[in-house]
Amino acid sequence: MLAYALRRVLMLVPVFLAVSLIIFLILHFIPGDPIDNLLKVGAPPEQRAEMMARYGLDRPLPVQYGIWLGKLLTGDLGMAIVARRPVADLIAQALPHSLLLGGLALAFSTIVGVALGVIAALNKDGPIDRAIMGGVLIGSTLPSFWLGLLLILAFSVGLGWFPVSGARTWSSLVLPVLTIGLGGTALVARITRVSMIDAAARDFVMLLHAKGLSPLRIQLRHVLRHALIPVVTILALRIGWILGGAVTVEVVFARPGLGTLLIKALSQHDYPVVQASLLMLAMAVMLGTLIGDLLQAAMDPRVRGALA
Repeated sequence: MLAYALRRVLMLVPVFLAVSLIIFLILHFIPGDPIDNLLKVGAPPEQRAEMMARYGLDRPLPVQYGIWLGKLLTGDLGMAIVARRPVADLIAQALPHSLLLGGLALAFSTIVGVALGVIAALNKDGPIDRAIMGGVLIGSTLPSFWLGLLLILAFSVGLGWFPVSGARTWSSLVLPVLTIGLGGTALVARITRVSMIDAAARDFVMLLHAKGLSPLRIQLRHVLRHALIPVVTILALRIGWILGGAVTVEVVFARPGLGTLLIKALSQHDYPVVQASLLMLAMAVMLGTLIGDLLQAAMDPRVRGALA
C-alpha cells in the first residue's frame, strides 16, 4: 500500500509540471498585460519599457517560465504586480473562505446525497424513487450561478431570511453552500442508488436473508457499506471541482474567497496572482484524485489484492 501511494504521488509530478506550463502559456497569450493597469493614459513608451523590465516581462517566455517555476518549487509565489503585495499573503487571506465554503458544500452533498440515494434504492422503481431521481436530475442540470441568483431572489430579496452577499455571519454561508452542494447532491444520490441496487444483488445478501436478518438491517449495515466504496471515490474527486465551482459562486455572492481574488486579478492581468490561484485549483483536483485512489485501495480488498 505504501509503495502504491508513493507511485501515485510520483505520477503527479509530471502532471503538475504540465499544468503549470499550460497555465503560464495561456495566461501570457491573452491580450493585455498588468502594465496597462499601472501606467496612466498617454504614458510614454520609455516608461512602459522601464516597467516591463522592472517586472521581468521583457524577457522571453521560456526564461520567465523558468524563473517562475524555480521560485514556485521553493515556495515563493512571487509579488503581485498590481496589488504590490506578496501573492502568498493574498492567497492566505482568500483560501480559508473558499475551503470553508467548499468543505460545508461537500458535507452537505454527502449527507443529503447518500440519504436520498438510500431512500431511492429502498423504494426501487416506486413513486418515491422516481420523484427523488427526477428531482436530483433537475438539480444537476441547473447552472450554479443561475441557481445562486434564484436563491438570492427567493430567500434574500423575497423572504429576507439570509444576507444577499458578504461573509460576516454564518447565515451568509447558507445560500452559497446550497448553490454548490445541490449539484453534488444529485451525483452522490445517483451513484449511491445504483451502487446499493448492485450490491443488493450479490450472493452474500442472499446468505444474510437466509440467516434471518431483517431486510432493513441488511440494507443499512451490509449493503450500504459495500455501496459506499464508489461514493467515497467520487466524493474525493469532487474536492477539486467543488473549489473550482466556488469561483463563480463567490462572485455571485460577493464572498472574499479565491474565486473573487482570481476574477479581480484576471481583470487586471496580474500574472503572479492568476497563476498562483489557478495552480491552487489545479492542485486541489490532483489532490482529490490522489485521495480518491488511496481511499478506494484502502476500502476495497480487491484493489489491495491487486496491489500486493
